[in-house]
Amino acid sequence: MSSIALRGVSKAFPGGLAVRDVSVEIADGELLVILGPSGSGKSTVLRLIAGLDEPTAGRIHIGGRDVTSDPPQARDLAMVFQNYALYPHKTVRDNLAFGLRMRRVEAAEVAARVDSAARLLGIEALLERKPAQLSGGQRQRVALGRAIVRQPRAFLLDEPLSNLDPVLRASTRAELALLHRRLGTTMVYVTHDQEEAMTLGTRLAVMRDGRLEQLDTPLEVFRRPANVFVARFVGSPAMNVWRSDGRDLGIRPHDIEVTPPGAGDLDGQVEVVERLGTATLVHVRAARTDSELVRVVVAADRAIAVQERVGLRLRPDRLHYFDERTGERIS
Repeated sequence: MSSIALRGVSKAFPGGLAVRDVSVEIADGELLVILGPSGSGKSTVLRLIAGLDEPTAGRIHIGGRDVTSDPPQARDLAMVFQNYALYPHKTVRDNLAFGLRMRRVEAAEVAARVDSAARLLGIEALLERKPAQLSGGQRQRVALGRAIVRQPRAFLLDEPLSNLDPVLRASTRAELALLHRRLGTTMVYVTHDQEEAMTLGTRLAVMRDGRLEQLDTPLEVFRRPANVFVARFVGSPAMNVWRSDGRDLGIRPHDIEVTPPGAGDLDGQVEVVERLGTATLVHVRAARTDSELVRVVVAADRAIAVQERVGLRLRPDRLHYFDERTGERIS
């Protein structure tokens, strides 16, 4: 069993609380993504699970056993960091084998595990190279391989793709999803990247200021955000939110249709047009939206110009309402 449970976990530092009463149950074999802005506490949660930090309050269980006071080496977890942390003077083979040799695993078993991980990650041809001879994506695979050869109870990944360029990041993200499917091992993945969060996770935990704001499947978080923060943070382009009839009204840019003036629910003037290739993002200044520019996604070939007068029709079945005072979801 490699389930992980945090029960009422908090972590205080001299500057204040980094994690505030977080409770979450991570099932055996699940890939949980923790999403949040800088300073939200997401990496601290990972460090608490790993045993690199000790909680100020609450308990941590791994495989049903209380490990709150156990040191990192007793938890049998593998961490993968954004900076790869490879030994520059060692070959890829020796980087993969190093941890096993330190644990005095038999040489034949070390070789078998290294070869197996190399095949799984497609890095067999790189085994005799050193990190300086590798691309960023290759180094990331080696870092993952070093974790895989340990055969840990769970993987903890802290922004592992943040140093890669966008194209390589997308392909490596897909490889990670396939890797999780093949291994079937519990993974906890920390990121601030929207696409990683939406595409990788079995479930998505959204954090802000040390608090867990919402925990659900990525699709449910997108479709039914728990509050205004989640509504604006999850999804790209961000959800439009403005005050209406004593409530905060929200609608995603894809759920607004551009019409001729007078034919929609709002009229406005186009202020910015962003041609994104696959679609066009239009920013419209409209009445009754608290001076907020309304973001609208239209087809890439749609002819639309700055300063053009337009109408906006809101899909009534895609409206979200939030309490104006608390920001919590109403409907």
